[in-house]
Order: sequence, then structure tokens, then C-alpha cells
Amino acid sequence: MHAAPEAVVPADAATIDVGVAGSSARREYERRKARDEAKLREEWGRFGGIAVALSSEKQSTRAWATGAVGEELLGARLDKLASHSCAVLHDRRIPRTRANIDHIVVTTGGVWVIDAKRYKGRPDLKIEGGIIRPRVEKLTVGRRDCTKLVDGMLKQVGLVRDVVGDVPVTGVLCFVEADWPLIGGSFMTRGVHVLWPRRLVKVMAERVGGVDVAGVRDLVTERFLPA
Repeated sequence: MHAAPEAVVPADAATIDVGVAGSSARREYERRKARDEAKLREEWGRFGGIAVALSSEKQSTRAWATGAVGEELLGARLDKLASHSCAVLHDRRIPRTRANIDHIVVTTGGVWVIDAKRYKGRPDLKIEGGIIRPRVEKLTVGRRDCTKLVDGMLKQVGLVRDVVGDVPVTGVLCFVEADWPLIGGSFMTRGVHVLWPRRLVKVMAERVGGVDVAGVRDLVTERFLPA
């Protein structure tokens, strides 16, 4: 049980910087792209421009652009929900780190910490052990083991929970362009929802309560500034 959060002076909603979805990921993409191009120009000298034009982007660089698009797509969907009973925040910096939280949504039912992912393949839950061996849950997307995403989300949930006290905090991994089945498909692992944008909106709408949306929003924005 966490102690009740300290009171803060309510902020005027019009003055709150809600952030820009995908902004830090897109800045990192542009930084890496510029670095890669500068390196090619240095290596090829007078033919540097040609080398840049003919070279493909590094996968590690392109991944940042892909991630930015995923955050932007989900951010646009969440922005449609913004109201007095639903505060939507994007791209919040985790204090004393270079990491960020993609989206934080405060509703009357609690706080939703959301990580947007633009992965190909079908998200699935693999369960190992459970009788003789300890039960282990693994998140996979296609053939890719993505369990570390759940670990990262649980850390983000813990950080937000430390700020908002007893207000319910729920972690979400939202795959915006995955190969979801026509029926079913969403699941939970270690308390974290794994789903797609439309399903996320429905799940959030189903949980109602008496959370002071404006007050909790102010707590969150005070601690987690725009990245």
C-alpha cells in the first residue's frame, strides 16, 4: 500500500503540455540518420553524396522511424478520447534516464501506462512449466521472443504507481499493426494487457470509477515531463 500522494496546485488544462506522440523516437531517428550519412560522406569523400543516395538505411536506424509511426498512430487514436473525464499524455520522460513512456491516459477508472509497438506477426502468450517446473509466461510476436517488453512495462507501471499512490495503474502493450485474429486475440500476462488500439479503447471505457482525473493528471505531468 502506497502513501497518499501529496497535494498539488491544480493546473489549468489549457496550459498543460500533453506532449507529442512519437516525438523523441522521431528525433532519435533523425539524429541516427544524420550520423550515418555523415559517416558515409567522410568515408567516400567526393562521392559521398552518391554513397548516401545509393545506401539503404541501417535497420537499427530505421527501427526508430518505425517506432515513431506506431506511437503517432496510437496517439492520434487516443487524442480522440481526450475530455474532462479522460486526460491523454504523450511521450513522457522518465526522470534521470534517457527512457520515456509512450502514452499515459488518466480516466475515472485509473491510470493506463501504454507502450505502442509496430511489430509484424501475431502476438501470443506461451506458457512453460507449471507442474514440476515454475510457471513461466513468455510473450512472443511471430517467432520473436518479446518477453522483455513485459518486464519494461512493469517497471514503468511501478514508477507511475509511486507517483499516484493508491490510484489503480494498468500497463498496456498495444501492437498497432500486428497480425491479430478476427475473433479474440487479446490477453494479459503478469497483469499487463496485450492488445490492439480498438480493443484498448474498449477496455479503458469498461473501467469506470471515482478517480479525480484532473488531480491525477497534474501529479503525472509534474513528475513525467514531455520528452
